Amino acid sequence: MTALLAGKTALVSGIANRWSIAYAIARAYHGSGARLVLTYEGERTKDDVEKMAAECGGIAAMCDVSSDESIAALRALLEKDGTRLDAMVHSIAFARKEELSGRYAATSRDGFALALGVSAYSLVAMCRELSPLFAPSSAVIAMTYIGSVRAVPSYNVMGVAKAALESSVRYLAADLGPDGVRVNAISAGPIKTASARAVGGFTSILGEVAAKSPLRRNATADDVANAAVFLASDLSAAVTGHVLYVDSGYNVIGVP
Repeated sequence: MTALLAGKTALVSGIANRWSIAYAIARAYHGSGARLVLTYEGERTKDDVEKMAAECGGIAAMCDVSSDESIAALRALLEKDGTRLDAMVHSIAFARKEELSGRYAATSRDGFALALGVSAYSLVAMCRELSPLFAPSSAVIAMTYIGSVRAVPSYNVMGVAKAALESSVRYLAADLGPDGVRVNAISAGPIKTASARAVGGFTSILGEVAAKSPLRRNATADDVANAAVFLASDLSAAVTGHVLYVDSGYNVIGVP
């Protein structure tokens, strides 16, 4: 891959392990010449993320996106280091396991608030706090899924959270555009990650997409990472407020 991101600094959030889409994006950014800041939520993932950051020649920093104070502390750390951000990847989502099964109508009030807060509002909070660090012509990329616009079995409240996330992408694009900041989302096809396995019937979903998508295969984490490189690079200088589907074309299929 050519050095499309040479001289740029990218913050990547949401790495859970080496099979995370966020880690594939971090690797692709590193291969494209970017300096990396990888965030972790707490002690559970700290060691792994620090190792990954070292492998990519970057730094690791703690950030609990459910806490405004934690996001502010991240900003202070980056400011102290003199870091300017050319790209920020938001690959964060959470819902309680019990909310991802059964009927959506059974979603609890606090479960709804938790899923929307972590999965959607966190993007708003990060943009509000970190936007003063955004360099001219910088890019924000959020990760979403087709369950935002279709009723996917067992996706439930997460689909609603992703719909809120995509709407936030559009509003943030309008807010930050005058400052030269682009805000887009990637709607990835189903990929085997730790979080995806929490969705009931995930294996069936993989088979459905592979059998019926125009390309007759599932997208990979590397496919998504390559799209994220494009959106962070100057090649996408006039692209904002957009949801880019990386799902082998499954999103265009109606009745098979």
